[in-house]
Amino acid sequence: MKEAKPVKFNLHQHQDHQNGHLAPFKLAKLIDPEASWDKDQLGDVLHWIRQAVAVILGLLWGSIPLVGGIWFLIFLAISTSVVYGYYAMILKVDEEEFGGHGALLQEGLFASITLFLLAWILVYSLAHF
Repeated sequence: MKEAKPVKFNLHQHQDHQNGHLAPFKLAKLIDPEASWDKDQLGDVLHWIRQAVAVILGLLWGSIPLVGGIWFLIFLAISTSVVYGYYAMILKVDEEEFGGHGALLQEGLFASITLFLLAWILVYSLAHF
């Protein structure tokens, strides 16, 4: 009969899949330029950063009150700059590994436009009418 060999568990390899679930996301990874990212993780982070910028600017634009298409274009410029600054200057990822600048800058764009307009119009309408 064969003897069972002792199995060594690598803690880092098995932490990722505990009971079929992924290990909790570490917040320190968000500002670590040495961290490794896969395409889905980076896309999710960029998506949610863009959504946060959309809510903040929508609430701000509506409460000031700002009107006009120029403020929409300014929102797009700020949102895109924040996302670009995050992945290019803070994370220092190679954008070619993730489909280029176009793919990364487009992540969450249309959802953020909707959220921005909703917040802007709602706050403006409630506060100034």
